[in-house]
Amino acid sequence: MKAILLIGLGRFGRHIALKLNELNHQVMAVDKDEARVNEVLPYVTNAQIGDSTNEDFLASLGVRNFDVCIVAIGDNFQSSLETASLLKELGARLVVARAARDVQAKFLLRNGADEVVYPEKQVAIWTAIRYSSDNISDYIALGDDHAIFEVSVPEGWVGKTIGQLDVRKRHHINILAIKQDGKFFMTVITPDTCLPEHCTLLALGTYRDAQKCFHI
Repeated sequence: MKAILLIGLGRFGRHIALKLNELNHQVMAVDKDEARVNEVLPYVTNAQIGDSTNEDFLASLGVRNFDVCIVAIGDNFQSSLETASLLKELGARLVVARAARDVQAKFLLRNGADEVVYPEKQVAIWTAIRYSSDNISDYIALGDDHAIFEVSVPEGWVGKTIGQLDVRKRHHINILAIKQDGKFFMTVITPDTCLPEHCTLLALGTYRDAQKCFHI
């Protein structure tokens, strides 16, 4: 369990609050808008109405006591930038800030943010890859080159073992798991594992190798 300071409770921030609640983390939520604060109250440990660009207000939250400080402000980049800078000045351990463009990311990283997330860009990439192929069920990017793909088992692979297919050597793809009937089986993948019909694979590799291997 971590103590997390979440600043900005628009749609993005609200979704973060809901997920953190599911994960049983302790969350202090902050926003200038009272209605937004009231909306997330059932899902957070504590909440404050206030201006995160006000140094005295931010200091009163005890930012050093949080494992992570998330700046989820999306409608005012100047406020986001000032908040990230103040958090770092006040001794925040880890500051994660939202950016909508590359130039915003550069300013945030230079002025307090330790890491930057691009929700719109990341979802756009996921959508383009997921829905431009008939074979991909899901996709998780790992850096610039590699990703984990959930893909349908190619017809010619059904009934064959991982060893027979020699996927790693021939295609530079690692099979991490098999999903069947909605469940992943991650601890039983061996060279002798046989691929059944009507299942999907969790595969790790570069997008280029995955394209060639699974014809996506």
